[in-house]
Amino acid sequence: MTAFMAEFIGTMLLILLGNGVVANVVLKGTKGSESGWIVITTGWALSVFAGVVIAAPYSGAHLNPAVTLALALAGKFSWQEVGAYVLAQMLGAMLGALLVWLLYKPHFDATENASSKLAVFCTGPAIRHRFSNIFSEALGTFVLIFVIFYFTNPELGDDKTPIGMGSLGAIPVAFLVWAIGLSLGGTTGYAINPARDLGPRLVHTLVPIKDKCHSDWSYAWVPVAGPLLGASIAAVLYLFLNS
Repeated sequence: MTAFMAEFIGTMLLILLGNGVVANVVLKGTKGSESGWIVITTGWALSVFAGVVIAAPYSGAHLNPAVTLALALAGKFSWQEVGAYVLAQMLGAMLGALLVWLLYKPHFDATENASSKLAVFCTGPAIRHRFSNIFSEALGTFVLIFVIFYFTNPELGDDKTPIGMGSLGAIPVAFLVWAIGLSLGGTTGYAINPARDLGPRLVHTLVPIKDKCHSDWSYAWVPVAGPLLGASIAAVLYLFLNS
């Protein structure tokens, strides 16, 4: 298990379970059909937990180009490794989306609403307003990154010896993503991760989905630029506050 493989597999699991819960809710005839936003946000939080559990010991579990960028800007990650991490995240996201499509293919075929099929793969705005949409993605990602910067490890005794939490260490980021989804995600679907949106959107374009619509490429830059902007602001503010 290399850092590249950890990012690839971790991101694949993130998208498999995250996009999978969207498919379960929005596609026709599933056991979870129309079960709502609480199910989607909870499923995404738990998908983050699963991805981080796998990847954290080997790569630090970025699973998100915005996280990788922010850590590099803050001097906590080597710029030389950024490209490999982002490539692994993109490929993992694409594989995860492909597996969701294969798993739910009968339900894709049974669903008439092409927009619902697209929603399984990528995000879209509730109200299309470019400034508000990019602000939403930037703000959600800012919260994600800024809070992550202040995560601390548990300590033991008067000498504050750091101790690990094992797999339980993935819980804080899962709760954080859950909170962002519940509080800030209703405007754009909270991509807060360029790979999470762009990789599956490419898969939607490529696979033969019955009666599919266009992949909304005119919007696709928003869930890429917004998270990168929010992550950069979070990193700069963190450096300023801790200089």
